[in-house]
Amino acid sequence: MKLALVGIGKIAVDQHVPALAASPDWELSATVSRSGSVDGIPAYTDFATMLAERPDIGTISLCLPPQPRYPYAELALKAGRHVMLEKPPGQTLAEVHALERLAAEQGVSLYATWHSRMAEAVAPAKDWLKGKTVTRARITWREDVRKWHPGQDWVFEPGGMGVFDPGINALSILTEILPAPVHVTAADLEFPANRDTPIAARLHFSGNITADFDWRQEGPQTWDIEIDTDHGPCALRFGGNRFEVASREVAGEQTIMGEYPKLYARMADLVRAGQSEVDLAPMVHVADALTLGKRHVTDAFHF
Repeated sequence: MKLALVGIGKIAVDQHVPALAASPDWELSATVSRSGSVDGIPAYTDFATMLAERPDIGTISLCLPPQPRYPYAELALKAGRHVMLEKPPGQTLAEVHALERLAAEQGVSLYATWHSRMAEAVAPAKDWLKGKTVTRARITWREDVRKWHPGQDWVFEPGGMGVFDPGINALSILTEILPAPVHVTAADLEFPANRDTPIAARLHFSGNITADFDWRQEGPQTWDIEIDTDHGPCALRFGGNRFEVASREVAGEQTIMGEYPKLYARMADLVRAGQSEVDLAPMVHVADALTLGKRHVTDAFHF
């Protein structure tokens, strides 16, 4: 199946392009970007032009930042194309609900992806937690914004979500593996004095669950979810790629290269089945944290 990749930035180059190159389901047939391109692939700078000139391309994968994404997705859906959305799926919940309705009206597939759910150990963790009672959970998600988003000011602009851009990865895993849903009850948010979105966040959920997100950690990065249950403790480490039970590793491996190939395999399944998949539970937690959060001003941040 032919696919166009829109937004040739860091995540597209690092993850989407290699995943498509290795996919038995997809052929990367065009790119759209203001400046980026992929060697050997027809490149466009105008999305509407690509849609008009390439009716043979049935699927669009949008790797744009969330702020400009809605009009691109809307245009693609109205043109009868299937659409795959990089996480987070939009700036707001209302935007994505509107896209979901439009996709249904047009009879095409819409896939709101959560790449961390495809991490190696997430499914084993979900299976192990079935039927158990979670008594406590602690998320620690600390990384270096300068490493993962170098010079990308959009992450600190309204709609960019700040530290929730990585934090939503943890929330996507949490909402996938927990045997019962939870909700945010309180939040403390640290905003750099010169920025519009938080650089750190501490969340409290129902069910005795907490989360510590921070975008200022240099050196080794921390992506852990530690869970206590009525059957003992378990933990997901390395962004959901290793699963431990009682401190003993039982599943997974220390790699993140398998996540995006699995996303594209899932998109192929959805297109063939004429289905959509739009789970907004992780984004609901972010919206609630921003609604309930106490604002704390911290040092100005500069790349």
